[in-house]
Amino acid sequence: MRKLIILLSFSFTVICIFYSCQTADSVQRDAYYVNGRDLYIRHCQNCHGEKGEGLGELTPPLTDSIFMKQNKTQLACFIKNGVSKPLTIHGKVYEGKMPDFNLAPIDIAQLIVYITNGFGHKQGMYTPEQVAADLNKCR
Repeated sequence: MRKLIILLSFSFTVICIFYSCQTADSVQRDAYYVNGRDLYIRHCQNCHGEKGEGLGELTPPLTDSIFMKQNKTQLACFIKNGVSKPLTIHGKVYEGKMPDFNLAPIDIAQLIVYITNGFGHKQGMYTPEQVAADLNKCR
């Protein structure tokens, strides 16, 4: 009986250690997410809402996973340069203007990690290098 208890305790400990380990990538993504949340609260929440629900007719929601996925390479441009063209989200056209934000590429990357992994999305990591590449293609 004693051997069984020791074996079960050892097995449980190994399983707990295995499941509690995170990869460096997941630690980095989690750090970006938390920093992005703080940036979102400071710069975006007033218009896009606490839960990304938008502001009625004025500001689009950030909850449309299809739009977010299809426009992920444009998000850095939207944040850095603002938006003045109409956007269709959830089948509704938003024509309001979004101001530009003078944020560093790391801040833009963290903000994008937050908005593409929060509000019901699961789009993974986004790096400052991806921000730089996407900003070079802004239309």
